[in-house]
Amino acid sequence: GRTANLGRVPGLHFRIGFEMIQYMLLISRQGKTRLKKWFVPCLERDQFRTIKEVCNFLEWRDYKICYKRYASLFFITCIEANDNELLALESIHHFVECLDRYFGNVCELDLIFNFHKAYYILDEIVISGELQETSKRAVLHHIAEQDAMMQEGDQKKPGR
Repeated sequence: GRTANLGRVPGLHFRIGFEMIQYMLLISRQGKTRLKKWFVPCLERDQFRTIKEVCNFLEWRDYKICYKRYASLFFITCIEANDNELLALESIHHFVECLDRYFGNVCELDLIFNFHKAYYILDEIVISGELQETSKRAVLHHIAEQDAMMQEGDQKKPGR
């Protein structure tokens, strides 16, 4: 199986199962998709069909659907049938905590108007369907570095 580093503890790893996260979704209470990221190849029409079909949030096809509702958003992840549901829920919670710290109590409007930041944060946490970073401090440090580079690039543009 695969392991992921626990961030602040060098050499300490935990087992995350044999397979990887298939996709991560954020859905509002009204059913609007606010973020979708597939870590495996999937046609757009199949992604749309999948989002429409996922409603019971338990077992779906040969996978497990794990979700947690935060305020008006459902954070949904699809994992392999033999993966650990609690770890998937912890991964969702970790993502939400990073969003909260970055945005200062994240809300749906933050994700609508700054969707690219949510993707940056998710990309720091999960790469190719595998948990990569469990340290909120490290995630936010990398995002702050990206923000600084963007500001620096904006300042170098002519007319500023």
